[in-house]
Amino acid sequence: MKTKNLKKKIRRLEKRLQEGPKKLAKLKQRLQASDAAKAAKARKKSAAKAPKPVEAKKSGAVKKPKKKLNLSPERRAQLAAAMKARWAAKRAAEANAKGASGDNQHSPPPGPTPPPLNRPDGV
Repeated sequence: MKTKNLKKKIRRLEKRLQEGPKKLAKLKQRLQASDAAKAAKARKKSAAKAPKPVEAKKSGAVKKPKKKLNLSPERRAQLAAAMKARWAAKRAAEANAKGASGDNQHSPPPGPTPPPLNRPDGV
């Protein structure tokens, strides 16, 4: 082989070897960029799916007015009486619970008494 051709081949090979690390770095950079883009897209998608905080909803959204029920006066009175009875029963249950817990303030705590700290065996 002629020296001219050998020099050409060597030059080409050296150039290719120099470009190799550059190409590798470039490809790695592309891979990182695409991974970052995928992660950002996933974050954006999950944020869109996640429920918004209550404060954000209250400030921006207008509350819908309550729908008025079409009830006859008799039915309305019947429902009112049922609700009053329910509330009275609930108040009575709460009062019983408070009364039971407040009466035994000075009584000892329930359950077995703890063993004495200085036992006869010296432990």
